[in-house]
Parts: sequence; structure tokens; C-alpha cells
Amino acid sequence: MANEDKKDFNAMLHDSKDMPKFQTITDEKSIEKYGGNKMYFAPPIDYDKVMRLVPYGKLLTVGAIKEYFANENGADFTEPITAGIFVSIVAWASYQRSKDVTPYWRTLKANGELNAKYPGGIEAQKEKLEAEGHTIVQKGRKNIRYYVKDYERALFVL
Repeated sequence: MANEDKKDFNAMLHDSKDMPKFQTITDEKSIEKYGGNKMYFAPPIDYDKVMRLVPYGKLLTVGAIKEYFANENGADFTEPITAGIFVSIVAWASYQRSKDVTPYWRTLKANGELNAKYPGGIEAQKEKLEAEGHTIVQKGRKNIRYYVKDYERALFVL
């Protein structure tokens, strides 16, 4: 995203865009990749509701949220692109509020990776997670990424 300071993320958070909804996909490669053809789209506010559940010291992944939504709604999978966008919207909406904060920094990408698209980028998320007792490790030589060490032990189960 760009120009975050000019956007009203709380308005985006509450804009359902006619979601929730389902779509049947027909592309064989996608069906094989995602394990079925029934795709679910959750509205942004639903991501916020789930991300608020993660207690201090615990972690969640975007993948776990997607899996939860698919299971709860009888779908084969949750649409991955909007999931990533909506998790970022939740983070920025929380950042723009002075009260009623959603602990977005506790939601990680796959394999415990930090999310550069959160407010303040990786450094801000790293600082918040370290304050909660998590250890952050750097991996890679050229394409450096940051991960929560042993994140599996701190995972929050939905």
C-alpha cells in the first residue's frame, strides 16, 4: 500500500464489499493447489475480530485465519490475496485509532515471518514482539527476512 497517511483505514475496515461471499473456481491448477473449488471471501472486519482474540505472548498466522474462515464457512479455502490485504487494513486501522487497539503485530505471515506492510514496517513489529518476550531472527543473505524464533510454540489456536 502507499500513501497510508492519506487513507481512512477504519472506513475500509467497515466496508464489506458485499462480503462474505463464495466463488466456485474452475481452474484445475488452482483447485489442486488449494484442495478444492469452493473459495470463501471474508470481509475485512472479520479479520479484525479474529486478530483481536490473540492474547499477549501468543501468535497467529494469516494462514491459520484463512483456514479458520474456510472451516467455519464450509469452504475449501479462503481467498489468499484479499486475506493479505485485509490483514494490512486491520493493522493500519488499529494504528490510526487512539483507543481500542487490535494487536495486529501478533499476526504473522507464513512460517513466522514478520510483515513489512504493517505500520512502521518490520522494525516496529519486531519491537512490539520482543516486548512480549519473542525472539526475532534474521534469515537470508540477499533477500533478508525476519522471523519469530520457535513461533510454533506460541501459536494461538482458533
